[in-house]
Amino acid sequence: MVKIKPFKGIRPPKDLIEQVASRPYDVLNSAEAREEAAGNEKSLYHIIKPEIDFPEGTDEHDPRVYEKAAENFRMFQEKGWLVQDEKPCYYVYAQTMNGKTQYGLVVGAYVPDYMNGAIKKHELTRRDKEEDRMKHVRVNNANIEPVFFAYPENAELDAIVAKYVARKPEYDFVAPGDGFGHTFWVIDEDSDIDAITAAFEKMPAMYIADGHHRSAAAALVGAEKATQNPNHKGDEEYNYFMAVCFPANQLTIIDYNRVVKDLNGLTPEQFLQALSEHFIVEEKGTEVYKPAALHNFSLYVDGKWYSLTAKPGTYDDNDPIGVLDVTISSNLILDKVLGIKDLRSDKRIDFVGGIRGLGELKKRVDSGEMKMALALYPVSMKQLMDIADTGNIMPPKTTWFEPKLRSGLVIHKLE
Repeated sequence: MVKIKPFKGIRPPKDLIEQVASRPYDVLNSAEAREEAAGNEKSLYHIIKPEIDFPEGTDEHDPRVYEKAAENFRMFQEKGWLVQDEKPCYYVYAQTMNGKTQYGLVVGAYVPDYMNGAIKKHELTRRDKEEDRMKHVRVNNANIEPVFFAYPENAELDAIVAKYVARKPEYDFVAPGDGFGHTFWVIDEDSDIDAITAAFEKMPAMYIADGHHRSAAAALVGAEKATQNPNHKGDEEYNYFMAVCFPANQLTIIDYNRVVKDLNGLTPEQFLQALSEHFIVEEKGTEVYKPAALHNFSLYVDGKWYSLTAKPGTYDDNDPIGVLDVTISSNLILDKVLGIKDLRSDKRIDFVGGIRGLGELKKRVDSGEMKMALALYPVSMKQLMDIADTGNIMPPKTTWFEPKLRSGLVIHKLE
């Protein structure tokens, strides 16, 4: 059973949405945020990347930077660039990429559901990253940016979403840079609000798709506030954090690929020979080769593309982690042949989101920066949910979701 609630969203007026909305804090660095926000005092980067308001080189973790976030958040509300809705609502947030649209419900997710595992994770988090976002939530007393959840598809929710999507949207714009469409509706009819709450109550679980650190931070701050409140009842706003929840059948996971700086002392010929123990190796020439199915990999080394197909017996289809291509490649290529033991800390390896295309892998090898590139067939939502359901954790850098949620369409206050 999953508990959610509507909330009084804080949102930009219609005519300001494109000036306020931004990419998420963690997909760009300070210099890129500074450039994107140049000449735009209404950009949400002043709240989520407030180091841009300080001299270049200022540490983004400086206490003054967090204080600046809160100061700017207050100022945005005072100036009417962010305005709170009169009543608690749910919202529909649709994203369109390459002609395909996915429709998410923006809800208040329940902190105890995260703590007791009804909101399921598939990745480990790093404490330093959690603490950074916790400071941001604490100082603003708000979830400025949403997290990205998936839920098992539900015909009743689909019907309610379809009813609102047929109406004129509150926001409808194409984001600069990525060219993805973002559309937003307000669900404000009490009967629909009640029906959505009831439909989620029947669900066994929700799944974190993207935003494990933000989810952890939001839930930990909520739990912290509960222990600090001597009159805690359980219905306070801080018991909930903002999530955009999509039906799992609408989501696409994109490949997350690897580039490596050296071949661990091997020549390209010796490297390919070593791979042939566990893989059927086929040369594909100079044209980009994309993995064709699970357990098929694309390798680029020494100016040529190769197909690698894992031999039977090198993986266990009944093991939710062992069956993953990221596990097969980590164990049999990165560790066994290249000596890379820890994907989180080894400086010889880097990761490239599939949204950049396989041409990006070729470019990084051809430039001499990297020695080889490995492209993986993307994980399915079913695999992700199976892993979360069995209490397992995916290896690092397994999933890449696109499009990313735009920040600034709605904000959730914790009071």
